[in-house]
Amino acid sequence: MQRLSTYLIEEKNVHMEHLEDNILNAGVDGARQSINYLRSLRDMLAGKTASKVNVTVKWDGAPAVFAGIDPSDGKFFVAKKGIFNKNPKVYKTDKDIDDDIAKGDLNTKMKLALKNLPALNIKGVIQGDFLYAKKDIRKVNIDGESYITFHPNTIVYAIPAKSQLASQILRSEIGVVWHTNYRGKSFESMSASFGEEIASGLKKSKAVWSVDAVYKDVSGTANMTEEETAEVTAVLSQAGKLFNSIDKSTFDGITENEELLTRVKTYMNVKVRAGERIKSPSAFVTGLMDFIYSYYQKEMDKVKTDKSKEAKEAKRKEILSYFSNTPKSQIEALFQLYNTIIDAKLMIIRKLDRAKTVGTFLKTADGYKVTEQEGFVAIDHIGKNAVKLVDRLGFSQANFSPDIIKGWQR
Repeated sequence: MQRLSTYLIEEKNVHMEHLEDNILNAGVDGARQSINYLRSLRDMLAGKTASKVNVTVKWDGAPAVFAGIDPSDGKFFVAKKGIFNKNPKVYKTDKDIDDDIAKGDLNTKMKLALKNLPALNIKGVIQGDFLYAKKDIRKVNIDGESYITFHPNTIVYAIPAKSQLASQILRSEIGVVWHTNYRGKSFESMSASFGEEIASGLKKSKAVWSVDAVYKDVSGTANMTEEETAEVTAVLSQAGKLFNSIDKSTFDGITENEELLTRVKTYMNVKVRAGERIKSPSAFVTGLMDFIYSYYQKEMDKVKTDKSKEAKEAKRKEILSYFSNTPKSQIEALFQLYNTIIDAKLMIIRKLDRAKTVGTFLKTADGYKVTEQEGFVAIDHIGKNAVKLVDRLGFSQANFSPDIIKGWQR
């Protein structure tokens, strides 16, 4: 059975799960953890200092970049996510990059990283996301105001052109947001630590604008009022009641069946891409069953022999047996809990987003429109477990919408 730690890819930050998906990935423990994360975030925003979670901002950067000292030979390197493959791909010379990456934007940015990041005097290994190279910076006018912008992916980041921050960025060669520290005697044995301040511990360099992903509400604008705190508390109370009404076997039936878990999460993603939330748990469960039935029908249609078709049919019956062996009211309650977790999450996200110091926009053919941060990451107090807090419908619609101009489409 796969638990939350598995979904962090053996403590390497190459894939991170959504907060609400803990319910599916880790069952009772995951649901409890999700509710506790949200309670701690509520307490933090309500001004209570005993919060058991840290928060980082999820910047919409690209590509991912690893940098630091190779523990095997003490040499500086940069890398993309292949660093944790069986045979790690790390780049210590321009030739290393050319041998692995065809000419293009990724090749150029890795060379810029290799050239400029050694000046930061990095100890160990750190991970971040590329925000811009100098050539990516644009001066634009938005609603009568002058900004400098960089547009690494879906979101456009905008800084008032006359600000001190804009001056720093214009002098730099590259910009990187850092979010994960790695410690260990080899790439294979390294473990990740989330939520640490990294940029502040690096040597300053005019060539590199480094920023920490660590969330800071320096203006106090994200503090929740008593009324807002009460609203979040009411939703979390509802989540707690739902959680207590669901049998452990209802959670385990999905969590401990890898095939069913995959089908459920695939259906969730189909709904997200269509911009649809769970409005009616009953209708959702019926739609999920139809989706699974159709999936295996398509699989049966792909094979030719009767034996293969019978095997696919047997698998379909096995997967759908969860729905016949579990009371429908229990399954509906599970997805109602999933929905309630999302409700509380969105209330928290709206508040967290108010503290941003860099403007965020979406670029369309008709100009720019204001948007929120891509999201946030909640990290437990020991810095080892982390989950994403993202408005999946809002960001997914922007990410897949043909009306939104992406950074690579300019």
